Amino acid sequence: MTNYNWTVTQLYTQTIQGNSNYVVTAIYDVVGVDGDYTASLTNNTAQFSTADVTAFIPYENLTEAIILGWIKETLGENGIISIEACIQGQINSQINPPVSPVNTPLPWA
Repeated sequence: MTNYNWTVTQLYTQTIQGNSNYVVTAIYDVVGVDGDYTASLTNNTAQFSTADVTAFIPYENLTEAIILGWIKETLGENGIISIEACIQGQINSQINPPVSPVNTPLPWA
């Protein structure tokens, strides 16, 4: 069974409606580990709406869990499933490497 670890690696902020350090973009990585096999998608970008700043959380009060919640909300269930499926596909290819055809010389050459 693959375990997925989501981490935030960078945050980009702007001043929005007088709120300084309003997070507008997060960069994140997702790593999947299944026993001895590891795969990842790195430097993913999530952009957040600035339309509603009523729920503003001061920058110093933010946690990685809050930002990951925003990222997953932005992605939606299908987006999360898609990222984790891509990583699972990489792991599956490590476990059972695809067989590539061999360029065999022509028998009459």
